[in-house]
Order: sequence, then structure tokens, then C-alpha cells
Amino acid sequence: MNKITGKVWTFGSNIDTDLIIAARYLNSSDPHHLAKYVMEDADPDFASKVQPGDIIVAGENFGCGSSREHAPIALKAAGVAAIIAPTFARIFYRNAFNMGLPIFELENAQDIKEGELVSIDLEAGSINNIDKKTTYKFTPIPPFMQELLADGGLMNFAKKEAENG
Repeated sequence: MNKITGKVWTFGSNIDTDLIIAARYLNSSDPHHLAKYVMEDADPDFASKVQPGDIIVAGENFGCGSSREHAPIALKAAGVAAIIAPTFARIFYRNAFNMGLPIFELENAQDIKEGELVSIDLEAGSINNIDKKTTYKFTPIPPFMQELLADGGLMNFAKKEAENG
């Protein structure tokens, strides 16, 4: 997973975990169930519009609020391939990597507009806006976090480590 290319969906700043997946749907931890309701309170039609491989671009402090792991699980299950934002709530940041959902910190993320096509190159540390023909450098992802992404999340990483033991 060295490159991610997808269509952009945009959201504002301070998108909290209740907007990502509302508490009323937390009676299940089934990813497919959660995916049906992802971002419902921010955009009621998002779950029916998002396609596998699409990318969310948001404002500051994405994933603030509660520490529920359901938020990155729901996003990943809905097909969101990555999230780009200037900053992330720290617990969401860690939960996203634990679930194998790539997130990228980019100061001027909101220069990227909804509907545009972007390609994220993990090795080059760049985000290419294909429509605007512009390139941005994102905050580097620590090597251990890159390993978590490559393995599909913390549980897969731990299984691999146990097997190689």
C-alpha cells in the first residue's frame, strides 16, 4: 500500500466521533452495520455516495470527542481509503492506525476541494492533486505506524509478531 488514489469528500473542522458514527448505532460493532451509518449526522447521504478508495479531507481536529474505535472502523468499512486533515484528535490518530486506516496531517488540507482526485504516495511523503496538478508534502508517518498500516492494523501486526516470534 504505497499509493492511495481516490475521489475527495470534504468536511469541516472539529468533526467528532459522534458525527463519524452516532452513539445510537453503537449497539453493534459489526463493521458492515456501522458503515451504513457513517457520517450520517454530518451528511445524511454520505454512506450511499462514498465509494471504495475515496478519501476524506477535513479541517482541524478531526476525530475529536470520545475514544470509540467504532469511528475509524466505520470509515474503513465504508470504503474510505484515507483521511487528510491539518490535525487529528490524538486518540483518533492512534485508533485509526490501530485499525489500519491511513491518516495524513497536511497543514493546508482544505486547499483540496470535494470531488477532486488525489493520489497519496507514502514513500515520497506527498499528496498529489491530480485535478489541480499540485503537490503537497505531508507530515511524515513514524516507521512503526507505517508498519501498522502495512499489516492492516494493530491486531494483524501483533499476530505477525507472534508468528515470527
